[in-house]
Amino acid sequence: MNLKGGVSLIRPLNCAMIGFAVIVGEFVSKPPAIPLLYSVFGYLTGFFICAYSMVVNDVYDVEVDRVNQPSRPLPSGKVTSRGAIRLSVALLLAGLASSTLTLSVWALLIAGAYSLLSWLYSVRAKKAGIYGNLIVASSLAIPFIYGGVIAGGTALGSLLLIMALTSFLAGVGREVVKAIADIPGDAKRGIKSLAIAQGTGRAAAAGAALFLSAVLASWLPFLVGSANLLYSLGVVLPDLIFAYLAVSILRKPSAANAMVVKRVALLGMLVGLFVFVGGAL
Repeated sequence: MNLKGGVSLIRPLNCAMIGFAVIVGEFVSKPPAIPLLYSVFGYLTGFFICAYSMVVNDVYDVEVDRVNQPSRPLPSGKVTSRGAIRLSVALLLAGLASSTLTLSVWALLIAGAYSLLSWLYSVRAKKAGIYGNLIVASSLAIPFIYGGVIAGGTALGSLLLIMALTSFLAGVGREVVKAIADIPGDAKRGIKSLAIAQGTGRAAAAGAALFLSAVLASWLPFLVGSANLLYSLGVVLPDLIFAYLAVSILRKPSAANAMVVKRVALLGMLVGLFVFVGGAL
């Protein structure tokens, strides 16, 4: 397998963010003490399961990518389908093994359930449009819950749940907007995205509304009394990013701008991770 192609296939930046989200979930839960190895295994679980889901998605999306992203490893021939399938199995096993080493039954159940959900999404749910978007967005919320479960069992705090909700809303918005850029390939595979079913204008409006909903959700810690000074100062930046993205996609709901919004939204989510860490200090 082409090494560069294999690395590109797993989208390492996305996977690193998911792994980091697990660590943030652990930290925000404020456990009395958690072995460092558990945190390492939690991070690795998030990274490997995310990488597995990326590879599986590309395997089933190869015909779509021939239209939308012909330079991706599979349609460009840098990685074969057989090689990608083998890589996905290895990543899945590595992720489940890492989860097992956290010694949490609930954590292993979450990792296993999400692995199955990722496969079902690629095989069937992606064609269902908004329902597929909800599944993808859940992948941004579940790591926080997973980290919280590793740290403190099933008793999850309000800040952790708000963090998961905010990430979920921003994630759905990002997926809805991303579909504006993916119309040619999605139409070929029969994916009923909002952009295809209702038009780019309505998809842009829905994406903007979801971004603004995430902004509103980020202020819930003030209502429940879990916002400290660091959170109060820090939350302004990601909120400004998502407010700007909402206005941008409304003004220009084009495929090119949708790709820009998609990338910047990822940056906004990363900034948001650090803000929630500050809120837990």
